[in-house]
Amino acid sequence: MAEVTHIAHLLNQTLSPDANAVRAATDALDRLSLTPHFPFYLLSISTGGENQGQKIAAATYLKNLTRRNIDSNGATPSNVSNEFKEQLMQALLQVELPVLKILVEVFRAVAVADFVKNSSWPELVPNLQSAIQNSHLINVSNSKWNTINALIVLHALLRPFQYFLNPKVAKEPVPPKLELISKEILMPLLAVFHQFVEKALANHDTVETETEKVLLTICKCLHFAVRSYMPSSLAPLLPSFCRDLMNILGSLSFDCGVTQEDGYLTRLKTGKRSLLIFSALVTRHRKHSDKLMPEIINCALNIVKFSKNTSDMSEWEEDADEYIRKNLPSDIDEICGWREDLFTARKSAVNLLGVISMSKGPPMETSTDSSSASAKRKKGQKNKRSNQRRSMGELLVLPFLSKFPIPSDSNVSQKKILNDYFGVLMAYGGLQDFLREQESGYVTTLVRTRILPLYTVAVSQPYLVASANWVLGELGSCLPEEMSADVYSQLLMALVMPDKQDTSCYPVRVSAAGAITTLLDNDYMPPDFLPLLQVIVSNIGTDESERLHLIFSFSVSIMEAGDEKVAVHIPHIVSTLVGSISKWLTANLEPWPQPDSPHGLQHLMLCLIVALFAEHACVSCYFGPCWIFSGSHGFRLGENSKPEESESNDSREKWAAGQVLVGRAFCCTLAPGLAYISMHTDSRVQAENFLVKEMPPPPAPPVHERSIIEGIGSFIKEEFLNRYAKAAEALENGSIIEEGDDEDQELEMELGQLHDVDEQKVVLSLIDKYHHVLIQGHSLPSRARREFS
Repeated sequence: MAEVTHIAHLLNQTLSPDANAVRAATDALDRLSLTPHFPFYLLSISTGGENQGQKIAAATYLKNLTRRNIDSNGATPSNVSNEFKEQLMQALLQVELPVLKILVEVFRAVAVADFVKNSSWPELVPNLQSAIQNSHLINVSNSKWNTINALIVLHALLRPFQYFLNPKVAKEPVPPKLELISKEILMPLLAVFHQFVEKALANHDTVETETEKVLLTICKCLHFAVRSYMPSSLAPLLPSFCRDLMNILGSLSFDCGVTQEDGYLTRLKTGKRSLLIFSALVTRHRKHSDKLMPEIINCALNIVKFSKNTSDMSEWEEDADEYIRKNLPSDIDEICGWREDLFTARKSAVNLLGVISMSKGPPMETSTDSSSASAKRKKGQKNKRSNQRRSMGELLVLPFLSKFPIPSDSNVSQKKILNDYFGVLMAYGGLQDFLREQESGYVTTLVRTRILPLYTVAVSQPYLVASANWVLGELGSCLPEEMSADVYSQLLMALVMPDKQDTSCYPVRVSAAGAITTLLDNDYMPPDFLPLLQVIVSNIGTDESERLHLIFSFSVSIMEAGDEKVAVHIPHIVSTLVGSISKWLTANLEPWPQPDSPHGLQHLMLCLIVALFAEHACVSCYFGPCWIFSGSHGFRLGENSKPEESESNDSREKWAAGQVLVGRAFCCTLAPGLAYISMHTDSRVQAENFLVKEMPPPPAPPVHERSIIEGIGSFIKEEFLNRYAKAAEALENGSIIEEGDDEDQELEMELGQLHDVDEQKVVLSLIDKYHHVLIQGHSLPSRARREFS
């Protein structure tokens, strides 16, 4: 037809790089959209267009047109004809997946308006039920209807029922439309689901992609059906359906890597959806799930246990950071797997145990009247009874976990006991909400009897110690105050655990740091912060210095928690840091290390750590509240920072010595870092978007985004230079140059009044002035000085 050809041409024009052509084609399509047959033409092109781009363009325009013409609230039926609905259903059952994903949005808009909210599409359910039963994977008689397509349409139809339609109505009954779908489609589909589960599990060697997609899509449909409501026709079938889900979960293997293209990823997603269904049953439909609860808990715990596997152990040695990301995530590192991964079997299973533990158990009636049941009562008096409902965590989850013996000297060699208890520890980590509601003695008993003993009997098992560290970190917010000291003592020993022969204990140390950070965030105050500070210094210059971002994050937590208790140690700590940092510097500082230097960027990160200590020294009550600009004397400490004359000589001497130590260390370490950044902006750096980022394509504004080096430069200007200038003032005020000295006056004349001073100019002048400062015998290179001039 000429109209279809013309519309197809216009759709091609909308894909043109020419903005004028796109605008003209869009205007023409908008005019044609007012004609009654236009939606039919778009649907025809969506299924029979000459290329994929044209099909997707037609489907997208149809989706947008439908949304404009249908009331989004579904208050009134759509004006879509029955003929169009029939053709839409035929198209949905046959198109390829990229087009289906768009057209199903057209279907959902019409279905909400004409089926869910109104009753103007009565043939929808019987037609969809027939399409599923006669699709190509269920009825193998060469059907033209695609099974997966039909199930995706069913999933879209069920989507509105995943939430209560009238949430303000108490105990809202199951909507009749959902009951109809359940009776006509979902009940027969569960028998099909069982057959597909048996087929999938019988094939151990290969994974059939279509079979796995069918299982996943049916699980999605059932999840929406029971997430809020419980259709009466589904309730009797739940036990058999849940056991099919448990069989799927039992089939999961975590010994092999999975990619996005791997069909086995679909099985893993089905496992996750199964756990979500269990969670919905536990939270919404307890009377239907109570009898299954022990099996559900056992299934979830098995997932937790068995997802610690051989590949995990190899990752411990070969890629410890990846092991930590997957198994021991904490806030000490912002990038952590459990917060980001689309699917983590252990996360889903642990979450399910947490949901179960918070749900209420059956009512327990206890009489408040000690008299016999046959005693007479006054007229009108009711039998006083209190319905006490204990949580499932207390009734079932923790008793179940307590069945697994804790590793001891007598059984530590038994691999099954170790693997089982790994799962128990992971499960404990998911019970924070439940344990937070318990009395302090409850949590104390759990920690003393089930976690802390591991630190004495499992020293030879760093995997268990790391997991115990993680659990204590997860439970940090619900630990009683009297327990925190004992927990901190064990974590501090784990923080310095040395490697065991051929086994690295790096994950033990990182997980201990994360747990200590949680304790500090929850207001625990260690008796002495010096051991923590010494750990930071001792790790600089070792192989673990490659993870300096973790050291920096840990340092920030210590500074924020310790305040003045940390400040008293800073002069010693910073001076020690200079010695550690100097190990990263080469004997010949000209030329400065290139970007591929193994230690160049580490030195820059170390500069940040020194800056952190120095800044804390400056803002703490020990060295003063802040660094300020002060009239005619340049950068100097605030008046409140300097000890009063009435204070002891010892106090004033410590203050002055601390200024000199911190200032020297800061100046010596930060200046080379700044030089390093400056000297790597030449033409030899060819990384894409490193020096200058290209202009974005239209229709974005013609303003280029910040390049990598511009971002680094901005950070240096806003953070490094500011901190450098403040710390360098310690050299001026720390008796290196006496106040009122000729050089001091010369600097004032050169720079002018400092209330409106150019901060960068100050820093450059100070660098030039103090370039002779030695770092372990090495002066600032002349090339670096030239870069700052």
